[in-house]
Amino acid sequence: MAGTWTADGLLEMVRGFQAACVVTAAADLDVFTALGDTAATAGVVARRIGADPRATAVLLDALAALDLLTKQGDGYAVPPDVAELLTEHSPRNILAGVRHQANCLRRWVQLARVVQAGSPAQRSPSIRGEIGDCESFIGAMNNFSEAVAPQVVGRLMPLRFQRILDIGGASGTWTIAFLLAVPDATAVLFDLPHVVSLTRERLTRAGVADRVTLVAGDYNIDPMPGGADFAWLSAIAHQNSREQNRALYAKIHAALTPRGILVIRDIVMDASRTEPPAGALFAVNMLVGTEAGGTFTLEEFREDLKSAGFAEIELLYRDGGMNSLVRARKL
Repeated sequence: MAGTWTADGLLEMVRGFQAACVVTAAADLDVFTALGDTAATAGVVARRIGADPRATAVLLDALAALDLLTKQGDGYAVPPDVAELLTEHSPRNILAGVRHQANCLRRWVQLARVVQAGSPAQRSPSIRGEIGDCESFIGAMNNFSEAVAPQVVGRLMPLRFQRILDIGGASGTWTIAFLLAVPDATAVLFDLPHVVSLTRERLTRAGVADRVTLVAGDYNIDPMPGGADFAWLSAIAHQNSREQNRALYAKIHAALTPRGILVIRDIVMDASRTEPPAGALFAVNMLVGTEAGGTFTLEEFREDLKSAGFAEIELLYRDGGMNSLVRARKL
């Protein structure tokens, strides 16, 4: 049972937006990359990022107060652990994920109006523009999934398939993980045209590009590529209404070979829709960001999969976040 709320505790929670805004603004402006490996003054950083000197100094001081920069005299520097995570040249950077959270934040601040109107928040591009925001979203999907993908795939082992259909495969993270786990298999990655073009380099670096067929299309409009005996639907169902998901599941069912398997990776809510807590908050993210998306209970997944012709529907793994796994079979 939760403890008793106090005024200080509640206000501290509400003030949580402040640090988030400082960090996401710095990521959008690419402050950490601009600083590089040597210390620089606020004036120098402002020139490098094309910003106002006074405003840049205020932002840098806030970053130093949050221990994301160090400050000596008038000079600011990036600590090594921060540089690893927040500079463009680092192979382990999570800039895309932070920038995606900035885009989410711009929608979340409109929540009261969204609830009042029942329609998603108005979208406006970041200072990086619409193309930059799309790249941030795709990169964020890799940031969020790359570290956990081998473990999640491991929960499905032993896993045997000849051809996987990765629907909305975006960054290629999951295609790579499955092909590394099943060395004799091939894959079809199906996603929007501007998204598919962003995944080629990552597949090549992973050494699996010759085993992947990239197919551009919109799963809401176009038929699914056929011939796969395993379909993977990762973090897609929550973007849709139940009616949209029923139509999507029917397309997947039609594309799978007989006895083919569909596995859904997503949040699975309990009947109260308050557990897991991360799922209840993610439902808000879908409220402000989509026309009809949300989070669903296991019974809702079962009903919608059955309506599309699937059977043997089971919850393979329950997670506190996005990594629950629901499996169904085409008979």
